[in-house]
Order: sequence, then C-alpha cells, then structure tokens
Amino acid sequence: MTEITIKTSEDIEKMRVAGRLAAEVLEMIVPHIKEGITTDELDKICHDYIVSDQKAIPAPLNYHGYPKSICTSINHQVCHGIPGPRKLKEGDIVNIDITVIKDGYHGDTSKMFMIGQPSVLAERLVKITQECLYLGIEQVKAGAHFGDIGAVIQQHAEKNRFTVVREYCGHGIGKIFHEPPNVLHYGKPGTGEELKPGMIFTIEPMINAGKRDVKLLPDGWTVVTKDHSLSAQWEHTILVTETSYEILTRRAEELI
Repeated sequence: MTEITIKTSEDIEKMRVAGRLAAEVLEMIVPHIKEGITTDELDKICHDYIVSDQKAIPAPLNYHGYPKSICTSINHQVCHGIPGPRKLKEGDIVNIDITVIKDGYHGDTSKMFMIGQPSVLAERLVKITQECLYLGIEQVKAGAHFGDIGAVIQQHAEKNRFTVVREYCGHGIGKIFHEPPNVLHYGKPGTGEELKPGMIFTIEPMINAGKRDVKLLPDGWTVVTKDHSLSAQWEHTILVTETSYEILTRRAEELI
C-alpha cells in the first residue's frame, strides 16, 4: 500500500492558506446563488475570483481533462457536475465544490446550497449530510482509525433512512490533489489505517435519499443516482493534530 504522507510544519502552514482561500470562495459566492443564474455563470465568477483576487489556481480546470474551474452538482447529481447553461430554479439543491492551488498546495471543500424553499425531503437530506460530515470530523484524532470515520457517517445516514455512496470517497491531499489514503464514508470502527499527526485528508460524504447506486453520465464526469433520487454532499479538508483535528477549510459561518 502506498504510504500516507505526513506533512511538515511548512506544508501545514501552506495548506492552511490554501484551505482558507477555498473556504473564502464559498463565502464569496453566496449572494450570487439564486434562482435564474446558470452554473456556467457561477463557474466564471469563482474562476475570476480565484485567479484575479486570490492569485491562485482553480485545481479542477484541465485536471484529467475536466473543462471547468468548479464542480456544480444539482439535485440527483452526486458529484463532479460540469457547469453549463442550466439555470438554478426554485427548490433546487446544489453542491458547489471548490479546490484551489496556492503556492503548490491544494485546499478542497464543498457546500450545499438551497434555492428558495426546497422540499422537506431535500432540506432534511442536506441537513443530515452535513451532520454526517461533522460526525466524521469529530472522530479525527491521533490513534483513531479511518474506519471510525466511515462507521459513524454510515450509521447516521442509515439511521435517517438515507444511503451512502460507496464508489467515491475522501482522499489525502497536499501538493497532490488526490493522494493516499482513500477515506471511505462507510465501514467498521477500529479498521483501516491509524491516524497520525500531520496527516491531511478530505472527508466528503455523498448521501442519497434513495438507493446508494450511482452511474457515470456519458460526459465522463457527472455522477448521478441510478434511481434519480436526490443526493447531497459536504466536504472539508482536515489536519490531524497532536491532540485532535483542525478544519483547514472552515467557513466563518460554521460553529464546529
């Protein structure tokens, strides 16, 4: 198995900067996310902000051929939705996934947004998925195991009659966008690699309102639920510290 990199104090400082910038993009975009705007327009606003204001690089752009600077996944789209001419409409839920590169280091985060008043089910799914993320984060400490993170996420989702997508997962991150380990959002406590101070990885549960099965669209990127049920995702980049964890992509609005 490929070794999980332990970040140096210099790496960690740079990851803090990259993480903060990624969080700031999600804060900046809030007033723009409303009925009638296209996901293409949101992509352009984020791209210009990352490049011009932050003097950073949008990591998704041209990553293995991905054509845009952010991912926008609406309703039954699970992840990696490509921005385009589609307009957001009343009741939509949308995940905006941001990854920036600053000084060679990546910051990766995503957030759910609700347009107007979504259905009761959509609102509940968004809330429970965020709770899954926070519960997963709270398991992070030196000596814990990656299975502890997956187990608590799976338990919370299934207790609320939702399902966990298994084909996609969190990942190690640093100078490389996706590096070991894979951070599964299901599993058994006490299994998997042990967490050590200096590890940095994402936790990004994808939770479906229906069955967990997904499929890839012909565009080669967009993942959707097979049964067309709603899906939600939240993501943070997490550092394992000596005593606990640090959320490198925390937004000002968050209490955790």
